[in-house]
Amino acid sequence: MSTPHPFHDPATHGFVRVAAATPGVAVGDPECNAGFHLDLARRAHDEGVDLVVYPELGLSSYAVDDLHLQGGMHVAVDRALRRVVEESAELQPVLLVGLPLPRNGRLYNCAAVVAHGRVLGVVPKSYLPNYREYYEKRWFAPGAGIVGAEIEAGGETVPFGTDLRFVAGDHDGLDFHVEICEDYWAATPPSSIGALAGALICTNLSASNIVIGKARDRALLCASQSMRTQSAYVYSAAGPGESTTDLAWDGQGLIYELGEELAHSDRFAMEPDMVVADVDAARIRLERMRNGTFNDAAVAAGHPEERFRVVTFDHARRAPTEEVTPLLRPLARFPFVPDEPERLDQDCYEAFNIQVEGLVTRFRAIKAEHVVIGVSGGLDSTHALIVAAKAFDRMGLDRSGILGYTMPGFATSDSTKSNAWALMEALGVTGQEIDIRPAARQMLADMDHPFASGEPVYDIAFENVQAGLRTDYLFRLANDNRGFVLGTGDLSELALGWCTYGVGDQMSHYNVNSGVPKTLIQHLIRWTVRTDQWDPETDRILLSILETVISPELVPSHEDLPNEEAGSDDPAEIQSTEDQIGPYELHDFFLHHIARQGLAPSKVAFLAWHAWRDADAGRWPEGFPEDKRNAYDLDIIRQWLREFLWRFFGFSQFKRSAMPNGPKVSGGGALSPRGDWRAPSDGTATPFLDELDRNLPPAPDQG
Repeated sequence: MSTPHPFHDPATHGFVRVAAATPGVAVGDPECNAGFHLDLARRAHDEGVDLVVYPELGLSSYAVDDLHLQGGMHVAVDRALRRVVEESAELQPVLLVGLPLPRNGRLYNCAAVVAHGRVLGVVPKSYLPNYREYYEKRWFAPGAGIVGAEIEAGGETVPFGTDLRFVAGDHDGLDFHVEICEDYWAATPPSSIGALAGALICTNLSASNIVIGKARDRALLCASQSMRTQSAYVYSAAGPGESTTDLAWDGQGLIYELGEELAHSDRFAMEPDMVVADVDAARIRLERMRNGTFNDAAVAAGHPEERFRVVTFDHARRAPTEEVTPLLRPLARFPFVPDEPERLDQDCYEAFNIQVEGLVTRFRAIKAEHVVIGVSGGLDSTHALIVAAKAFDRMGLDRSGILGYTMPGFATSDSTKSNAWALMEALGVTGQEIDIRPAARQMLADMDHPFASGEPVYDIAFENVQAGLRTDYLFRLANDNRGFVLGTGDLSELALGWCTYGVGDQMSHYNVNSGVPKTLIQHLIRWTVRTDQWDPETDRILLSILETVISPELVPSHEDLPNEEAGSDDPAEIQSTEDQIGPYELHDFFLHHIARQGLAPSKVAFLAWHAWRDADAGRWPEGFPEDKRNAYDLDIIRQWLREFLWRFFGFSQFKRSAMPNGPKVSGGGALSPRGDWRAPSDGTATPFLDELDRNLPPAPDQG
C-alpha cells in the first residue's frame, strides 16, 4: 500500500476531529460507567477522533442526589478515573470526563482532561443551578474565581481552576477550553473568556434533563456562543439511563462552528453513541484575525491570555493509514447557495430585495427619469432587468421608463436576441435595437484590424471593440434620455476579471449585480418565477433564458465566414465562456473560500475535491437540474484553481479598484475596494500558485 499523501489528511489543513459522546449510564456505579466511557473512547480511537466530550458527572452519573456526598462514592469515582486514565493510555483521543472531586473540605462538579495515561488538569463548574429541578448547591461548591490552584486526581496532583486552556504542542488546532452545563446558560459564560484567551474549541459537559423545547434552546446557545466567541463548540448532554425519579434525559450531542451546525446526535437513543465532526481550527484563527471586534473584546477583558495557564501536551496523533481520510463535516458545493429549501428561499428573498432597494435609492437620489440597460438575453442582463422592473413597480412608476437596448454584434445568436426582445415586451419596458456591426466594422477598419480585410481574426481587440461600443452607446443614450446606465456584470466576473475595462461591461453608473455570484443568479431568477413575481408569459421566457449557454457572444460561430451578418442559432456552436475560463460553479467555490475566508489554495483544492468529486454524494440546492449535476476530479480542480489564482491575484484588481457602486448582497462578501476587498493592482499570483503546486499530489503527467 502506498503512503498516503499529506494533502489527503484533514489535519494537514487545520481540521480537528471532535466527538460528543453519549455513553451508557449505570446510576451511581462509577466502575460500570468507566467501562461505558472506555468503550466509546476505543471507538473514537478507531475513527481517528482527537477530542471526546462526555456528559457532566458521567462517572458517578448526575442524578444521584445526596449520594454525591457519600465518602464511598468518592472512593469509587477515584478508582473509576484511574481506570479511565490507565486504559486510555494508548488511545489517540483526549477525553473530557465528568466527575465529582473533593478538595479542601468542598466537593466540586468537575471535568477531568485525560490524555495518554495522564490527567492534564481539572476544571470545576463555575455556576451551580439552584432553581426549579436543580439543587446543585446542596452538594457542590462553585468553581467561579478559582485560579492557579491544584487538586488530587487520578493519583497525581494536577492544575485545577477555571483559568486552564489545553493546547496540543504537536497538533496545531487542538486548543480547547472546558466549561460545564449551566456555565453556558449564564450571562457571562466562562467559554467567552476562554476563547478570548486563545482557545479555538469550546467544550461543554452537560447533564441537562429534557423538557419540551429545551433541545432548541441548547442548540441556540451552542450556535450563538460559537458565533460570538468565533470558535467551535462541542456539547454533550446526559442520555437515557440516568435516574428518572423526576426527570428524563435525551442525550443531545451538538457540534457547532462559527454559528453553523456541523453535527447533531440522535436523541433518546437507547444505545451508547457519539456524534463526530471535523472542526476547522485554521479557519477559526483566520476569522478572528479579520474580526477586529474579537481582538477589541480581548483588550477590554484585560488580555485574558496573560491570566490563563496553558497546559501543553503531546497529542501523539496517529498518521492516517488509508489513501484518503474522509472529511466529516457538511460541505456545500455552492457556498453562496444554501442546499436547504427554506434557507434558499429566504436568501433569494433577501438578495432580490436588497438589489431592488439599492436601485430605488440610487434612482431617487440622482432624480433620474430613465434607467438604461443593455439586454442580451443572457442570465446577468435578464436578472438586472427584472430587478429594474420590480424597482419601478415599487416606486409606482411605469415600466416604460426602463429603456432596454439589444445590440446584436458579429456573434449574437437568434435565440438570445429573440429572448431579449420577448422579455422586454413581456415586462412592458421600452425596447429598442441598435445593430453595432456597422460601427464596429468602421472602428476595426480605422484600426487597420485584419478582420476589416476579411481575415478571420477574432482577438481581444475584435471582442472589445464590440463590448466597448455597446457600453459607449448606453452611456450616450443615458445622456440623451436623462437616465443612468444600469450595470449587469456579476461578482464572479469581477473576481476573474472577465469584463471589458472602462468603456466596456466593467463600467456603469450603478451595478445591481456586482455583489451577486453567477451561481446564485439562476436561483434568484427561479425564485421570482416560483413566488409569482411575474405573469405566466414572463415566467416562460425566464425559464427559457435559464437554459442558455453562458457566452459573451463576441466571436462568430462560423470561422470561415468572418463577415457573416448573423450568428448561429445552434446553442452548441455558441462561444462558451466556461469552456474558456472554467466552470463558474468551481470559480464561485474558490472565490468564497479564498476572498471570504482567506484559505490557502491547497486547502481550497482539498475542500473542492471533497465537495465535487462525487455527484451522488451530499445535497444539491432545490430545483437544481439533474443533467447539470457535475463532478470534478482533483486534476480538473487543480487546472481551474490555477486559472482562478492567476486571474484573481495576478491581473484583475485594477478593474475592481475602479468598479462602480452597487449593493453588497451576500454575507460571503463583495469585491468593492470601498469595503470588503482591498488589494494592490500590481500584485502577483506567484506565491499562491507556488503554495498550490507544493502541497498538492503530483499530477499524473508529473509522475
